[in-house]
Amino acid sequence: MRIHRRLRTVLTAGAALVATSLAAHAAEIVQLDLTPSTPQLASCMPGAQLTVRVRLTTDKNGFDVFKIVARNLPPNRDYTVFLLQFAGSPFGAAEYIGDFSTNDNGNGESTFHLIVQEAFSSTIVSGNRVRVDLNQVGVWFADPTGDDFCLGPNSPITPFDGDGEAGVQAFNSANTTPLPPP
Repeated sequence: MRIHRRLRTVLTAGAALVATSLAAHAAEIVQLDLTPSTPQLASCMPGAQLTVRVRLTTDKNGFDVFKIVARNLPPNRDYTVFLLQFAGSPFGAAEYIGDFSTNDNGNGESTFHLIVQEAFSSTIVSGNRVRVDLNQVGVWFADPTGDDFCLGPNSPITPFDGDGEAGVQAFNSANTTPLPPP
């Protein structure tokens, strides 16, 4: 009887230690629900949902896991994803992090491994080095004609794609809590 009680005590203490250890190593997850960047785009994409989930694991793995999931967006389009200083124009510093595409149903997703929580830009301004945190998210139509369904054929061409020609910013994180600062 004593052995069983001792064994139960040891097992309970061991389970608590394992649970505490797992909790200490569990990654924090941050979720952002991106919204259309303009009222006009919102009216053209009434059911669009774009969710970003970031698993903050830089301290453990040397990178964070950034997953973007799109539902009910315009179908068969490519999008570029950026970390930004400011969610909306003029955007400030920007870091391109990857692309995703939507299928025939307007759904798509992509996962990127990069440092998100500590993302920053550094440049020289008036002879001094300046650092800015990149804790906002923006998504652009990768093709300049990708936004024509809503804005027409003469919509602006922006530089937010690898070839320097993209459509307008489609979604951003202006209406949600920004990514945590470093």
